[in-house]
Amino acid sequence: MEKFEKYSRSYFMPPVKSMKWMEKEYITEAPLWCSVDLRDGNQALVVPLTLEEKLEYFQLLVKIGFKEIEVGFPAASETEYTFLRTLIEQNLIPDDVTIQVLTQSRDHIIKKTFESLQGVKKAVVHLYNSTSVAQREQVFRKSKEEIIDIAVTGAKLLQKYAAETEGEFVFQYSPESFTGTEMEFALDICNRVLDVWQPTAQNKAIINLPATVSHSMPHVYASQIEYVSDHLSYRDHVILSIHPHNDRGSGIADAELAVLAGGQRIEGTLFGNGERTGNVDIVTLALNLYSHGVDPQLHFENVIEIMETYERLTKMKVHERHPYAGKLVFTAFSGSHQDAITKGFKWREEKDNTTWNVPYLVIDPKDIGREYEGDIIRINSQSGKGGIGYLLEQQYGFDLPPKMREHFGYAVKNVSDHENKELMPSEIYDIFINGYVNIVDPIQFIQSKTAKNENYDTIVTVQFEGNELELPGVGNGRLDAVSNALQTRFGIEFSDLEYKQHAQEMGSKSNAVSYIGIKDQNGTVHWGCGIDTDIMTSSIRALFSAVNHLVKSNQKAEVIVHN
Repeated sequence: MEKFEKYSRSYFMPPVKSMKWMEKEYITEAPLWCSVDLRDGNQALVVPLTLEEKLEYFQLLVKIGFKEIEVGFPAASETEYTFLRTLIEQNLIPDDVTIQVLTQSRDHIIKKTFESLQGVKKAVVHLYNSTSVAQREQVFRKSKEEIIDIAVTGAKLLQKYAAETEGEFVFQYSPESFTGTEMEFALDICNRVLDVWQPTAQNKAIINLPATVSHSMPHVYASQIEYVSDHLSYRDHVILSIHPHNDRGSGIADAELAVLAGGQRIEGTLFGNGERTGNVDIVTLALNLYSHGVDPQLHFENVIEIMETYERLTKMKVHERHPYAGKLVFTAFSGSHQDAITKGFKWREEKDNTTWNVPYLVIDPKDIGREYEGDIIRINSQSGKGGIGYLLEQQYGFDLPPKMREHFGYAVKNVSDHENKELMPSEIYDIFINGYVNIVDPIQFIQSKTAKNENYDTIVTVQFEGNELELPGVGNGRLDAVSNALQTRFGIEFSDLEYKQHAQEMGSKSNAVSYIGIKDQNGTVHWGCGIDTDIMTSSIRALFSAVNHLVKSNQKAEVIVHN
């Protein structure tokens, strides 16, 4: 691309090496979570949330399990002010949930913020001002000391108004645009604010280090976080928070590495909503922890319901390939993937395995409210016999022999390819029933019975070309006798390829299902399935289904059917 020379790296590495986070393999416990959805419910949506929508969204966040919820910028708009007052006056904030409010470092804004908090039991008051080189030079045109003075003045004002307001307050400071700030300066301004607040073990402060704009690769952000964590004053009395955005598409990686580097708390949103490319996605972060056997302390057991509520309220859409929640993220169309997944399920059943390790599925979809049949195996022209057979078995109780699965798989793929569409389970069922089960054309089975005449073992009654015929047959068992009767009467020859039976539960009545594959003289295999309440009759119906396929193909074969 042209003009790439105009871009430079606008971030700052720490002045000392800060890469101890590289020695850690994974996150061992969940961080503190703070949802900022309701802030971005006003400033990052095409149509901001109404008061009623904000209240519903708040209840959703509480249900998920958030213990800290930012409810917005109450001094910035009447809607957010009214929302906060409604939560307080109607006693809608659970005792174990702390709300958070945002304020700029300006006297009248801080004053109104505390006015909005009258009567609250506990709240985090989040103070911020921009510190980056670009903001200092281009927006504020102030020196470093002048920027520090803004932060320190704000910190003192928080103390002043908190002392005048009933309630318990935790102070939080963010050097906004932290990632575009020199690390020594970012550390200095945070420590100057902490010197005002003098946090203690009983009254901790929060320092929040946002990737307001993501400028670097994730390892750089981690090193920045580690540097501040290692050199922060009052460190034992400070909760180090991070707030990654997703400008480079690395918000998740930024957050995870930042936690390894000392971050204790994460501010983010459901599904990554937020300005520009959005905030870090807490759904993905939490379920990443879950996939490593760590309790995320949030409830996403019904992620589809959460997603539907989110989409309805925000008018935003969760992408079909969004991690964990997207409609297609657990879906396999590929034949090889379907085969591996179905074999993984069977292996788990055989081994009674309690640890999840199924190919292609990072977690068990059922743990977050997804269904195997509707979500995992979906059929189009790229699907294979494993997936098609698995779907038929799971939804309709047909456990086809392996070679019949392959034969049926090609039949399904041909339909999908010809119609150029995905096939629904009901359509796959119809293809199987119409193509393989109890086929009556051109030879319809009526009944079979043991012959009274000692010369014949069995008499099978059929209908052929409008005529009802009784065919005598002798064999090693009734199925063999019926087979011999058919080959004698119709001059057909075939050999037995495969035979399988099993019970099928359908509603309140259990049926017997039989499968038979016969091979003609040219080596072509013809498959049939029979269903009946009587197991022998189901076998005979399966044989007739296979024979009818052979007859319609106008082929001859040698009869050797074994019961």
